[in-house]
Amino acid sequence: MDNIVILDCGSQFTQLIARRVRELKVHSEILPYDATLEQIASRKPTGLIISGGPKSVIEPDSPRLAEGFFDMGLPILGICYGMQLTAVHFGGVVRRSTAREYGRATLIVKEPGCPFFADVPERSQVWMSHGDDVEKLPDGFVLTAVSEDGVASGMRSADGRINAVQFHPEVFHTEKGETLLANFLFKICGCKGDWDLGNWAEQMKDEIRKKVGDDKVICGLSGGVDSSVAAALTAAAIGDNLQCIFVNNGLLRKGEAEEVLNSYKQMKLNVTYVDATDRFLKGLAGVIEPEKKRKIIGETFIRVFEEEARKVKGARWLLQGTLYPDVIESGARKGAAVIKSHHNVGGLPKDMNFQLLEPLRELFKDEVRAVGRLLGVPENIVRRHPFPGPGLAVRCLGDITRDKLEILRGADKIFLDEINRAGLYDEIWQAFAVLLPVYTVGVMGDERTYARVCALRAITSRDGMTAEWYRMPHDVLDRVSTRICNEVRGINRVVYDCTSKPPATVEWE
Repeated sequence: MDNIVILDCGSQFTQLIARRVRELKVHSEILPYDATLEQIASRKPTGLIISGGPKSVIEPDSPRLAEGFFDMGLPILGICYGMQLTAVHFGGVVRRSTAREYGRATLIVKEPGCPFFADVPERSQVWMSHGDDVEKLPDGFVLTAVSEDGVASGMRSADGRINAVQFHPEVFHTEKGETLLANFLFKICGCKGDWDLGNWAEQMKDEIRKKVGDDKVICGLSGGVDSSVAAALTAAAIGDNLQCIFVNNGLLRKGEAEEVLNSYKQMKLNVTYVDATDRFLKGLAGVIEPEKKRKIIGETFIRVFEEEARKVKGARWLLQGTLYPDVIESGARKGAAVIKSHHNVGGLPKDMNFQLLEPLRELFKDEVRAVGRLLGVPENIVRRHPFPGPGLAVRCLGDITRDKLEILRGADKIFLDEINRAGLYDEIWQAFAVLLPVYTVGVMGDERTYARVCALRAITSRDGMTAEWYRMPHDVLDRVSTRICNEVRGINRVVYDCTSKPPATVEWE
């Protein structure tokens, strides 16, 4: 089996590279940038990719690869920071950009005969994200592409073994990104393209069996696709040694607890139901700061599990449905910047009495859905929109109260009902209502009102790393707004969020 090893220099897009490679049916795995040559060689790589990263290669403490990395004789692709690192290693010059490039840019191919740029038009749209650029190419390297501003955007070694680009081919907004990666994999590395998620699932089952042995595993089911697929995968590996616990934290959507329990009966999972609403809301009382909310929810979640686990003899492991976007946004890697903590990653207390089992932490949401279908997880769970671990706590801005949660549940239910009614649910990656800590003046029945504002958010995405706001049909927005204002006491104004990611995150907190 071919294998592409990606050296992670801290980019928010590193796992996107791995995912794009897998989509082309080539196995990939990520190692930290300071991995030793022995560690890299032990993976038997067919090719190597150097990721981007937030640091400047000019800085003395910026990531550097192991000495001898470029002498391993393998095909290499450097992306963004990886291009700058390659240039510096071979004697080129990197400078602070006179005009930094972020977002969409036009790429001009200067060497159309280069195998890496095969089937790529002379001009195309790419995604840039850099504050440095290569001012002078190393001796023996050939310029293969520039940006419309004249910045060096592609180069290769004389023999074509090493290629590097200043832009991000892994990002969806790069028009020919898949073609470029395919060229590297198949034309330069000579990969066969014979890996799939079915193989991954079987290998992960074996890993789970080896890791936990005869120990019992406690699974925190949330009702979402992540924890449900993690449970299905682990149950397929260890059977009855998996004990699932579904905690109602009081932050679920309307009718969600009942719906979720019915789904798990279909999956024949061992599930214990715990209603810890009072405990969670007591801990959150008066808390406004988003990160503090997440930490409180994460710790309370674990404490509830510890209490339930005492009833399960031999429980040593806590299974969570952590995905890679959770990991990278929490900055849980060398050189990565923290954007926000996730309760599956950053909110775990230090004195937790379980070992963590996170079989999905290297996957993206759409990959998890595919694995779920392979495992026979019911479609009503597999196709569900993502729902954050902290639940409605990060959609109810300001302090959390029962009354505010009920208002938010009512608005959210109407929004999702109308999206389903219009047949739009599967077109949208995620849709939800947000209750704002803002009051506005309104008029209802000839009387003045002073009530809250509800924001609606809907996005499209392939992986959750970048997202576009969904162009919701006006008639749907009209029905949703009218119903919310008429049916949900406490709201008299509805607004629609038309911000993409970046610059915003998907959730408001």
